[in-house]
Formats: sequence, C-alpha cells, structure tokens
Amino acid sequence: MKEQLPKKKPLNKFIRLSGVGLQMGITIYLAAYFGKKIDAYYNFEKNYATISLILFCFIGSLISLLIQLKKINEEK
Repeated sequence: MKEQLPKKKPLNKFIRLSGVGLQMGITIYLAAYFGKKIDAYYNFEKNYATISLILFCFIGSLISLLIQLKKINEEK
C-alpha cells in the first residue's frame, strides 16, 4: 500500500488575498502608462486609449478577484 502524505494546510484566506490590491494597482498603472504612450503616438486630442485601457484592465482585475473569491468560498 502507498503511504499517504500528510495533507497540507491551505493558506489562510487573508494571505491568499493580500496580493490582490498590489496586482490590481500594478495592472491599472501599466494600463495608464501604455495608454498615455498610445495617445501620444497617435496624437489623440483626448485620452481615449488611456481611459479605454484603464477601464478594460479594471474590469479584468475585478473579474479575476471574483474568480479567486469563488474558489476560496468553494474550499470550505
């Protein structure tokens, strides 16, 4: 018979979600940075690319957060 390894204790929920704010901040910062570069390259009068990329990344970050929260709740 195979010996069973002891079960690993799952990480604390707080520890698992502690990096979410940093992840969202970095993602939105990069979206703003590249959006400004695109706006400057195409000489847009308004910040269309910057606003679009920030909204897209913000929504993507929220979806990622909701998926992580759902996985944590299912582990109970």
